[in-house]
Amino acid sequence: MPITSEKFETARPRLLSVAHRMLGSAHDAEDAVQAAWVRAATARSGPEIENPAAWLTTVTARICLDELRARHRRKEAPLLADAIPAEQLAVDEEMLRKEDVSRALMVLLNRLTPPQRIAYVLHDLFAVPFDRIAPVLGVTVPGAKKHASRARRRLALPQESPARTDGPERAGAPIPTDRPDQEIVEAFLTAARTGDTRTMLRLLAPDSVRDADAALLPLGGRTVVTGADAIAAETVRFRHRIEAACRMVVDGRPVHLIAPGGHPFATIDIATADRKVTRITLRPVRADARFAPAVPATTA
Repeated sequence: MPITSEKFETARPRLLSVAHRMLGSAHDAEDAVQAAWVRAATARSGPEIENPAAWLTTVTARICLDELRARHRRKEAPLLADAIPAEQLAVDEEMLRKEDVSRALMVLLNRLTPPQRIAYVLHDLFAVPFDRIAPVLGVTVPGAKKHASRARRRLALPQESPARTDGPERAGAPIPTDRPDQEIVEAFLTAARTGDTRTMLRLLAPDSVRDADAALLPLGGRTVVTGADAIAAETVRFRHRIEAACRMVVDGRPVHLIAPGGHPFATIDIATADRKVTRITLRPVRADARFAPAVPATTA
């Protein structure tokens, strides 16, 4: 017996959540879930499906896996924020906020192979048992577990840096991201997100500098702004960008990544001295940028 539209609509919110984590786009997730419904609606009559939600999750996961594999074959790199239409970016951002999804995780999921991403999302994020994941991937249960295990390892450690084989960036070693004035950086960004000019002025050095790439500014915007008053006033105008920032390691450097909707856009690198913010550097994210999680120094 085909799945009814009522049962599909009941399962739809969860299906969208699953597909969004797998594909990284609310628009693509909607397409995948709609394709799953078409398959359900056109399925030949047979024994009644005991668990429609589970069946639909499996079908949606297979559709997502096919899409991820197609991207991989085409060697498509994940889109940066400035390559995504504003309307779609807004929908992705709304999805992150509504479901309280980690934007850093959404960026890092792109490090995984298609089977790793499917296994990790289904099992670790949505508690789907491995005996249901294995048929989706076309592997055994131990094989599905191995994909999830490899995904966890790739998400938990920074990428290897081929340029160095010693020091804190050697292969497999976490990159410490805490520093003596980290609390100053976090306090400044918190004030920036809320538009708290008074706190920003207290944390900024009087002669502090904001250095930004022209590509990140409105036409005619100043690439360099000097002085606490000017920086605080400008920061209030761009608070929506800071609201979309998270701590990450980008190209081996601990920074804050602006990633609206989970799509990389720019980095914020904040320097301090004597417990004051002295310089704020904003740079666009390169298409070949490498991302890794921010690992506190205390756990390194």
